Amino acid sequence: MFKGFRSFLLRGNVVDLAVGIVIGAAFTAVVTGFVTAFLTPLVGVATGIVGDVSQHAFTVAGTRFPYGAFLNALISFVLVSAVIYAVVVVPVSRLQARLERAKTSEPARTDCPECLSRIPAAAKRCAFCASEVAGRPGFPAQTMHHG
Repeated sequence: MFKGFRSFLLRGNVVDLAVGIVIGAAFTAVVTGFVTAFLTPLVGVATGIVGDVSQHAFTVAGTRFPYGAFLNALISFVLVSAVIYAVVVVPVSRLQARLERAKTSEPARTDCPECLSRIPAAAKRCAFCASEVAGRPGFPAQTMHHG
């Protein structure tokens, strides 16, 4: 039982996921601290609210509604989302697009009739066995210039 559990924990996906969660939690704490220390007071200055906006609340029928805490959480969410989009989503999308372009721009390939290695269809000679392939069935007839 423990051997299976140990192999499960040591698989790359589980370790990568755990590291991602820990880094994400630390990053969220940093952004939340930044929002609490700098952005929420700026919101207070802009709106004319005095004091720490995160501590502001209103009361209805004896029930306290801490809207300042919600503002802090909302600003943190927007900042974390924007940074993740800019730092992770955009670069990964560009990389995937570049890889897709590289796949589609790859020249047509075929098998060498001598050694059966994959070579470009327009090749005159096989890169692996050096046999002439121009003019053979499945290969374009190419004129050889001797000179």
